[in-house]
Amino acid sequence: MEQYLEEQLHCLCRSVRAADERAVEAAKRHWNGIAKPLHGLGRFEDLLTKVAGIQNTENIKMDRKAVVVFCADNGVVAEGVTQTDSSVTAVVTENFARGIASVNCMASVAGADVIPVDIGVMGEIKEPGVRNCRIANGTNNMRKEPVMSREQALEALHTGIRLASELKDTGYDLLAVGEMGIGNTTTSSAVTAALLQCEAEEVTGRGAGLTDQGLARKQQVVRTALENYDLWHADAFTVLQTVGGLDIAGLTGMCIGGALWHVPIVLDGVISMAAALVAERLFPGVREYLIPSHLGKEPAAVKLADALQLSPVIHAGMA
Repeated sequence: MEQYLEEQLHCLCRSVRAADERAVEAAKRHWNGIAKPLHGLGRFEDLLTKVAGIQNTENIKMDRKAVVVFCADNGVVAEGVTQTDSSVTAVVTENFARGIASVNCMASVAGADVIPVDIGVMGEIKEPGVRNCRIANGTNNMRKEPVMSREQALEALHTGIRLASELKDTGYDLLAVGEMGIGNTTTSSAVTAALLQCEAEEVTGRGAGLTDQGLARKQQVVRTALENYDLWHADAFTVLQTVGGLDIAGLTGMCIGGALWHVPIVLDGVISMAAALVAERLFPGVREYLIPSHLGKEPAAVKLADALQLSPVIHAGMA
């Protein structure tokens, strides 16, 4: 099964092609022909022309939009790196389906659907509006063992790729990606530190609001995992499998799927950006299909944006 998934992944990703530069230039001419100062929309105008290149047309479509939220639990919570326990993941996942979470409020203003995906929640999900793509009941504790098997990581990547294809076929023009999982700023910090070959303290922040003592504990856990597996010298897939998470793997697959099916993928914050960097390291060129939204206040955010050569348009200290 593992060999089959790996072969399928590489066969698929040979299809990743560069965005259409002719459509980009046509879109630039279109926007320059509108009664406004040249490049008057600044970086927003750059993003519009980027969407034209992704969709292979100057007449971009963003009529049907969705926010795909990958939900999963992380075994590292057992190390005391979070304010709350893992039970919160299942509660919030069901709130997405009920339409009562903050993302639902924002999505309704933007005219976007919210699609919660259970890719690895530990608790029971009873709400029918949650897509069941569960691969495991959470991950292992990265301080003690790799968080996933190779097969689980590959399956999570395929899940994200498959969902991108399904949603494109359903008629969605634009997909935003996010996640829900207590402990995932710890896992994303470990992924970022490994891929950017930097110290844990440089990229590990307070998440939902840890105390100084909690932050020190979190940084220690990330540092220990990096040292235990010598991840500063590992390839991107090994990093993902060892200290990532099912949510990050699903997000990585969605980024790859956007490149395969020419769907713009809007990144949320630091966790989806960490997944985007994994995707880019696995298959260079994926970044051309990614739209950065905001620069969060986690210390990894600036480093990830620089590594991806993406410039988020909103700087609001969001967490």
